[in-house]
Formats: sequence, C-alpha cells, structure tokens
Amino acid sequence: MKPIIRVENLTHTYGVNTPFCRNAVDHVSMEIMEGEFLGIIGHTGSGKSTLIQHLNGLLKPTSGRILLGEEDIWADPKRIRNVRFRVGLVFQYPEYQLFEETVYKDIAFGPKNMGLDEKEIDRRVRSALAFSGLGEELLDKSPFDLSGGQKRRVAIAGVIAMEPEVLILDEPSAGLDPAGRQSMLENIRNYHKEKGTTVVMVSHSMDEVAENVDRIAVLANAGVVMSGTPHQVFSRAQELLDVGLNVPQVTQVAMELKRQGLAIDPAVYTVADLRAALCALRGGIA
Repeated sequence: MKPIIRVENLTHTYGVNTPFCRNAVDHVSMEIMEGEFLGIIGHTGSGKSTLIQHLNGLLKPTSGRILLGEEDIWADPKRIRNVRFRVGLVFQYPEYQLFEETVYKDIAFGPKNMGLDEKEIDRRVRSALAFSGLGEELLDKSPFDLSGGQKRRVAIAGVIAMEPEVLILDEPSAGLDPAGRQSMLENIRNYHKEKGTTVVMVSHSMDEVAENVDRIAVLANAGVVMSGTPHQVFSRAQELLDVGLNVPQVTQVAMELKRQGLAIDPAVYTVADLRAALCALRGGIA
C-alpha cells in the first residue's frame, strides 16, 4: 500500500497573539495508507478533532502541510472545495446538520454540488442509502421524522454518496444504544470491505477500535505518541494508561490475570483472543 494522505510536520495554533495561545496539534507527521481502516484514539483535548479537520481542508495549518496523493491540498486554495469531495468528513452527531425536505434531497445534496447528472445522482443516493443500512421506503420522508439512529445514517449516507477516496468518521457510534452501535459499526465495516475506500474512524471506545481497525494512531499532548496494529498498540497497555487512556475491557482482564500469576499475553484485545489464550493454558480444552 502507498500513502493516500501524508501529514507533514503539522502544527495548528489557536488563539495566536492572545493569552490563550495553544497548539492543538504540534509538529505531527503521519501517513494514511490507501484502502486501510485507521483508528485514531486519544483523550479529550489530545488534538483528534483538530487533526481530522485538516485532512479535508476545513482548517488551514499554522505550519506544515497535508498531501492528498502527492499534492499539497493548500497549494491552490481555489481547489480546496474539490479536496472536500475527495475526503469526506462526518462530524460527531451529524444528524444535527440535516436540512433538506426529504431524505432523498439530503443525500443528493453533495453529489448535486459536484455537478453530476440526475441519473448518476440517483444511483449514488440509492447505493449510499443501502450502505448506511436504510431502506428506500424512507427516501420521500422528511429526515426530521426519523429516529435518532436513522437520522445519523442519512447524514453518513450524504457523505458516502460523494464517493470520497477517504471517509473520516468522528465518533460515529456516540450516543447510540448497544444494538445501534453494533449495527452502525457493521455497516461501516461492510462499506470498507466492499468499496475498498480508506476509512478513518475517531473513537473514544478502545473496544470499538480494537475490533474494527487495521491500524491505530494514538494522540496525546497534541502529538502522535504511538502507531501500529491493534496488537502492537495494546501490547503497550501500560503506556496507554500512563497517558490517560483506557484499554479494551478484554485487555484489562488479561492484564489482571497476568498480575495474578497466569502465563498469559496481556496484549489480547478481543474476546476470541482471550478465549484462545485461556484454552491454550488448559492444554486446548475449552
């Protein structure tokens, strides 16, 4: 895989020339690879939201640059609108951004602004709706008459309909009940698998990240302090705890079993991994 986005020495400063001046991200460099599912984790104030708003040009760097492909996205500010079609960003609680009369019109808004013809817009609306887990019987309904979970799916479909090269989701399951969270994450996994689109998911839930992503970037103190596969990251569980983050519940159980004297790898991060490790201790007996 090759990088689709490169972040080079990115710094973003809020409150320049005021007593409240601070760097929300500070000399951050990282790569996002084509087709990967990347998780970004970090405590509140670590710089997650500021970082992802740079990836599609919603914020302009104080210093450093963002490369999409091989091009600095701010090389020509007049083309930044095109960057936002290529890198789709779904904010936390996106349902608050719905505004059209019908579900169809809301999902079609992005493709329409891309200048696509009606036939292509219709194809994209229906495809995006399917990926979001909703049925076409909702297309003529007002988005404001839907449930909270349905509204969020419509909002996500509106970004998917632009068929971005990179889909960024900020806490997509926040505020949903357990069944809603599981269904939402399953739809995102299916979208990533079937479309091969690069997906970046910001989450505060270690369990969600552990079970879904290919790679994790850990933010703390306005910088990336760790990056790797879930196993590589959660094998450094104590370091995560030291920077104020939790680890998956399964990892916490494994760490406690290790402290109690069991010869178990504390880096396990899924129920299946923990079960396999415990079975191995029993000579393979489940």
